[in-house]
This record gives sequence, C-alpha cells and structure tokens, in this order.
Amino acid sequence: MELEDYSHCTLCPRECGVDRTTGGVGFCGETATCRVSSSGPHFGEEPSFSGTRGSGTIFFTGCSSHCFFCQNHQISNENLGQDVTDDELLAIGRSLAAAGVHNLNFVTPDHFWPHIEALCRALRDEGVEVPFLFNSSGYQRPDMIERYAQWIDIFMPDFKFADPDLAERCMGDRRYPELALESLRRMVDAKGFLDPWDPSGRRPAKRGVLVRHLILPGEVENSLAVLRMLRQEFGKLLPLSVMSQFHPVPACREGGELDRCISAEEHGQVRELVLELEFLHVYMQTMDHTMEFLPDFRKDQPFEGNRRGD
Repeated sequence: MELEDYSHCTLCPRECGVDRTTGGVGFCGETATCRVSSSGPHFGEEPSFSGTRGSGTIFFTGCSSHCFFCQNHQISNENLGQDVTDDELLAIGRSLAAAGVHNLNFVTPDHFWPHIEALCRALRDEGVEVPFLFNSSGYQRPDMIERYAQWIDIFMPDFKFADPDLAERCMGDRRYPELALESLRRMVDAKGFLDPWDPSGRRPAKRGVLVRHLILPGEVENSLAVLRMLRQEFGKLLPLSVMSQFHPVPACREGGELDRCISAEEHGQVRELVLELEFLHVYMQTMDHTMEFLPDFRKDQPFEGNRRGD
C-alpha cells in the first residue's frame, strides 16, 4: 500500500498537511497507522443494508468532522481503537464477507482511504463480490468522490447541516453545507439512487446513494432547511433516512448545548415536511426507538442490539 497520501495529508476538507507517516497526528486524530475500533455483522443500519444477515461494519477510529455531539464520540473524538496491519485489515474484510453479510460497511473511512482502497482492491482481486459501502459524515472533499467511486458501490453520507452557523458551532467549519451538497451531487452522478429500494430488507441494496439526517434538539429549522435543500436539488426520489435517535453525550451536558433528546413536536414538524415534500423513498425513525444501538465501544460487542444473533 502506498503511504504517499499520508505524507502531507489533504484527504479531508481540513487539508491539515500533517506528515502522518512519521507519527504526526492529523486533524482526524490519527497517524498513518490504520486503527479500527470494532467490526462485525451489524443489524442497526436501515433494512436496505442490514437485511437478514447484517451489514459488515468496520468502524475506523478518528474523524475529520469532530461534531461535539457525535453518537460515536468514543471513537470519533476520543480515538478509542486498535492498530491493525494491512494483513489484519484484509483478514477482517475476508471474514465478514465469508460470514455472508450483505455489504462491507466502511464507517468514517475518508481519513484512512488509502488503506481502504488497498483493501477493496485486494478483495476484488480475490473474487469477493459483496458491495462496498462508504458510510460517512458527508464532510468530504468533492474532488475525492471520483476516486472513492472507483471501488465504492453504495454511498451513505450524512447531511447534517444546512445552516453554516450551526455547522461552525458543532464541528468548526461553516463550509459544511456547500461541501456536503457538492459531494452528494458527485456521489449521485457516480452511482445513482439506492437500488434496489426495498425497505423490507428482503432485497438488500447493491448500489447507489441514500442520505441520512439526524434531527437535533432545538434545531428543527436546520432539519427543515436540509429537507428543502435536498428536495430542490435531487427531487422526491432521493432515498432518505431521517433519524430521531439523538441522545446527548457527555460533551453536550458539559457544554450545556444539545443536552436533551428531541421532542415529539420537533419530530412531528420534520415528519410533516417529509410528507409535504412528497419524498417517496424514506426511512422515518419513530420516537419509540430503543437504545439497543447506542454504542459503547469499550465493550467487545458495542451494540446490544447485535446480540440477538449471539
């Protein structure tokens, strides 16, 4: 695997230029040593990805977004994880594919893209045909999408913020809306919308794009603006997953911001606009979801909901 991309790192929009090959730590919090916090079949994704046998998730340590409210804060902001060699990463991918998962789901992959690119190449060379899924914050360099798309079959980006001020408060870059929108345009151009669309999970997705949006407490206008922006840009056939599962993490309570769950009224406002805008392919998380997929990455099995198959 070539380490050149890490020597003056510009893999993410921060473009911090750190030499990660000599132990320098990028804005993502990581060096050029690949680190993984968890891997295994995961049943907490949308049915299009989890299906009946699970999504083969590989959670990479670190993140270039650093949203203070991140539900995966232990790995994204606190950098909990283990070093893995190229051979160990390949073994993880092989094992998941052999287990019959519906996809290999690379979670927060952009800052370790050279490793993932090499993994994808090696697996395809070995005849592994499972779809590769890019599961991201939406905070990507648009000019990287073409490179990702050479190997990635499915893109599942977040679209967190339409409000630049909110983006600045939460992750320190008011450019998020414009970068996320242009990256999403390129993802859709490269792969189209999610195919097949089967919310029953009986026919898991093989290709295409689905966009996630997490409703934030007290910021319902941001959610409404995101929906309007996506509808205007991509039309009513854009597949969406609108999530109500926000749970305040320690940084929320410490900072006194986003320190509660969303209300039924906030959920209702967002749901009403989804219907008004006539989006046709939508996962709309209910208010009565369980906490079984709120992770604790200190455990061997971070997600209680995945224990159903133990």
